[in-house]
Amino acid sequence: MKQQQVEQLFQWIDDTATTVSEDMNITYLEAIAETLDVLFNGQPFKDMSKPLQTQLNNELAKISKDQFEKEEVRKAVQLTILKGMKGATQQQHLITPDSVAMFMGYIASKLFEGEEGLKLFDLAAGSGNLLTSVMNQLDMPVTAYASEVDPTLIQLAVTNANLQKNQIEFFHQDSLRPFLMEPVDFVLGDLPVGYYPDDVQASKYELKAEEDHSYSHHLFIEQGLNYTKDGGYLMFVVPNFLFDSDQSKQLNAYLREHAHIVGMLQLSDSLFKDEKHGKSILILQKKGKQTKPPKQALLVKLPSFKNPEAMSDILAQMNQWFDQYKTQ
Repeated sequence: MKQQQVEQLFQWIDDTATTVSEDMNITYLEAIAETLDVLFNGQPFKDMSKPLQTQLNNELAKISKDQFEKEEVRKAVQLTILKGMKGATQQQHLITPDSVAMFMGYIASKLFEGEEGLKLFDLAAGSGNLLTSVMNQLDMPVTAYASEVDPTLIQLAVTNANLQKNQIEFFHQDSLRPFLMEPVDFVLGDLPVGYYPDDVQASKYELKAEEDHSYSHHLFIEQGLNYTKDGGYLMFVVPNFLFDSDQSKQLNAYLREHAHIVGMLQLSDSLFKDEKHGKSILILQKKGKQTKPPKQALLVKLPSFKNPEAMSDILAQMNQWFDQYKTQ
């Protein structure tokens, strides 16, 4: 992957999206999705104004989508989305940090080492950055599914996946409603944290709150287990306070019954502005006839990704842990 390629594509998307945003009177984020669609299709859309079509044709003449590798596309798109999100105040319009997405890809490749293929599902896909980052690191055929309720984010995710030539089947729906989908080998997600407003839908879950609204991040974990095969794995970005909140007793009891906790990796505080927003990567295995808990769960506090020595020490320890876990 070449940094100058990433910068060239970022600049192109940024300039073009700014033009599209002004001409069509839409937000910069919506304009990114339109721009990526135009790049993917190789021509402007007929419903665009004639001057805009002319401008876009001029821009398209300067670039070819096939000159970029998957990761170059993903990085450039991620940079433009990050720029767009600086102007967006909604909490759900946040993107999984790249270092975290790369690290989750590494864990996934360890969990599924030697497998011939993999079915995976991202329950809260957002703009598709985490899912495509993990897919790009897996060295096997992958069948991917993703769900996202926000219309702008799912449009970004679809065009992002198309440009990276990643085949993903998308569900545009509330991820806590039922899916027309068989269970998969691997569920992942950067979970939305907070209360779930639909009490009627929440009442169908074992992890519903006794009173008031239920925690959406708890319901997402249960929904993830509903769509994981016995013996399959789940990996979520969760708040550090997951097991210390007022509803965590219920969550603990539920997980003891349905899953093995494989690991909990606390992310470096340097990734978060405020430590109360700190997050961890939770790794679970759904119980099955052949499964057993790890002799010792993988519990790690990760150093800053900017500290390569400390990081390579941790990776060496984790590689050793995975070797033992796989042969226990």
